[in-house]
Amino acid sequence: MRHREFSVAVVGANHPNADGGNRRSEIAFCNRGEPLELRPEPKNPFDEHAVAVFSARGFQIGYVASQRAIFVGKLLREGRELHAIFQDLATCGAVARVGVDRRPTLPAEDADGTEAPSVERSEDSGFWPDYLPPDD
Repeated sequence: MRHREFSVAVVGANHPNADGGNRRSEIAFCNRGEPLELRPEPKNPFDEHAVAVFSARGFQIGYVASQRAIFVGKLLREGRELHAIFQDLATCGAVARVGVDRRPTLPAEDADGTEAPSVERSEDSGFWPDYLPPDD
């Protein structure tokens, strides 16, 4: 099989993690090209094909969009080695670039610093996490 690379939407950024962590805050800390981890969740009560996406710091930032989760899960079940990196912010949460059996490359940027037009960008989502003082 030839090498493949593709981009996937990472959705569910507005939902809090089980530990109370804020996914959008973690997405804001991600840098282009930073490694991501894809973890299938076959026992997910809402979608047996769910694939969770975790940042390099181990925080969940969302899920692979359902349109691609079946395909990504199939590759994982086949034992394919998937490498994911953070590509960009998006209205849905983020975009990840996935490489099959190799590390993916990021799409080229235009002279103004924007990516190819096929990627939806969100320069300023207007999201700022609330300050939570320590419990003293």
